[in-house]
Amino acid sequence: MIRFLHTSDWQLGMTRHFFSEGVQERFAQSRFDAIRELGRIAEEEDCQFMVVCGDVFESNLVDRKTVSRALEALKDVPVPVYLLPGNHDPLNAASVYRSTTFLERKPAHVHVIEDTTPIRVDEGIEIVGIPWTSKRPLQDLVALTTEQLEPVVDTLRICVAHGMVDSLSPDPDDPAVISLHLAENAISHNKIHYLALGDRHSLTEVGESGHIWYAGAPEPTDYNEVKPSFALVATINEDGVTTKEVNVGRWKFIEREPVDLNTKEDIEALRGWLENLEDKERTVIKLRLVGALSLSLHGELEELLSQVQEILGAVETRMNNLVVIPEDADFMDLGFSGFASSTVQQLRSNVEESGPDSITSRDALALLVRLAGREL
Repeated sequence: MIRFLHTSDWQLGMTRHFFSEGVQERFAQSRFDAIRELGRIAEEEDCQFMVVCGDVFESNLVDRKTVSRALEALKDVPVPVYLLPGNHDPLNAASVYRSTTFLERKPAHVHVIEDTTPIRVDEGIEIVGIPWTSKRPLQDLVALTTEQLEPVVDTLRICVAHGMVDSLSPDPDDPAVISLHLAENAISHNKIHYLALGDRHSLTEVGESGHIWYAGAPEPTDYNEVKPSFALVATINEDGVTTKEVNVGRWKFIEREPVDLNTKEDIEALRGWLENLEDKERTVIKLRLVGALSLSLHGELEELLSQVQEILGAVETRMNNLVVIPEDADFMDLGFSGFASSTVQQLRSNVEESGPDSITSRDALALLVRLAGREL
């Protein structure tokens, strides 16, 4: 019997353009924390080893600090760890795995899979890894490797690979896509007994055999990932393969359907939803706002968004279809006179004429209304 932990796509050193400096550091730290959590899970589940199926690092150009922190976290993992170079960190001349920092600080129980030679992990247990040596292979590396393997008896063999299977690929003409049919054929002929895949960030079973899985990324990286934040405990014995999903990640990326804003009640409903979000510091949201608001209500919306941006990991907003319509009530009781009053009138005229300065004028009016409404 084999029991091991299957994970992938750590992408240590990843940055996101919408993170401020402090948030970026929290995001990076969570990815190192995930390594230690994976080690804890491996020990708790009696795993014999861990495989990381590609893209351990965001690129081969990550800084020394990222490499050092990764290896420090890997020190705390109590089982052997096998790292597979993927498309983000291929095993080429500039590989991070060949850097002085990595080679000098790598713990003894951490192994880089450098070629497809079967690795004897224990009596009757082998790993066949398929490292990427470039960012764009020109053939199905899994088919190429398994074709050359002989069927095994009294040995359980795990194939560790990276890339997209043809049944899930958005680009079926990519020469590097993995043939599901050929992979299942290799399993049925006892060349391999489990295909551990990386590249897809969502936990996904492939095919119907139960022997081919993507573990997904332990921390999410984008809004469109269906089931990130997991790893798999895989067990192989004479009865076949069983898997157990384990939740690892703490961050959340949430993209809402278009939010229709037309009234104060709509804004309050959005406020309530935002306030009910859990673990706000590790939550990233994308809002698409539509509808039509008065200038005063638009000011309230801007104030709300400004407040939540100080708390949440990040807030991305799209307001292309949100119309702001200045109303007479927006300018009542502002107390403006003289030059200020004439400026307001000119800005209103610009907005109503929908000229090239209308958006700038609208924003200026909204700011005036917000400032005038505050208690100084």
